[in-house]
Amino acid sequence: MDLLQALTNRKSVRAYQSKPVERDVIESIFSKALRSPSYTNSQPWDAVVVTGEKRQALSDRLYALAKDNAPAQSDYPNPKSWPAKVEARTKTHGAKRFQALNINRDDVQARTEQRLMNFKFFNAPCVVFFFMDENLSTWSLTDIGMFVQSVVLSAHAHGLGTCLQASLANYPNAVREVLDIPPSRKLLLGMSMGYPDWNAPINQYTSERDPLEEFLTIY
Repeated sequence: MDLLQALTNRKSVRAYQSKPVERDVIESIFSKALRSPSYTNSQPWDAVVVTGEKRQALSDRLYALAKDNAPAQSDYPNPKSWPAKVEARTKTHGAKRFQALNINRDDVQARTEQRLMNFKFFNAPCVVFFFMDENLSTWSLTDIGMFVQSVVLSAHAHGLGTCLQASLANYPNAVREVLDIPPSRKLLLGMSMGYPDWNAPINQYTSERDPLEEFLTIY
C-alpha cells in the first residue's frame, strides 16, 4: 500500500472479524515500524501483543472492573480539561459515533454497553499494550507516539485495522498482573488489532478532520 494512500484512508476500527492474526504477520507489522525516529536513537518503545487465552483472561479482568465502575488508576492521568476548540471536536466525534450505531442520547444502557466493548477489544483477536520505562522522561513520549503511529500504518498496510484506546490504560495494575509485567513499566495506552468487519455499522463512520488553515501556519 502506498504511504500517502495509507495516511489518507486509515481510520479507527471498532468491529472485527474472528479471524486470528498469525504470528508472522504480527512480527512483520512491528518490524516495519522499527525505523521510527527517536531522540539520539534511544528507541524507548515497549510493546506487548496479547492473543488467545491470555487475551480472553485479560478481557475478562478489565471488563469486570469497568462494569463495576472501578475508579481508573491510570499511570498517566487523563487531562482534566480541554481548550474549547479541542473539546468541541471530541464532543462532535462522540455524538456521531453513537449516531452511526443508532444509539439515542438518552439510551443509557446501550451507551454503557458500547463503552464496555472497549474492554472486549471490540472482539479483535489481538490487543497491544504500549509501555514506557519509569526511568524515562516525558521527552520519550514523543518518540513512542511516532512508533505507535508507525505500527498503526504498518498494520493498515498489512490489511488489518486498529483502534487506539486510552480506556485500556485505566487499570494498569490489572494489566501488569495478568501479563506478569513489573511495575517499573508504565502503561501508556492499548490498541485493538485485527481484520476489520466492514459490514458493521460502526465501521461505516469516519471521523472528521479540520481544514489545514485551522492549525497550519506557513511563513
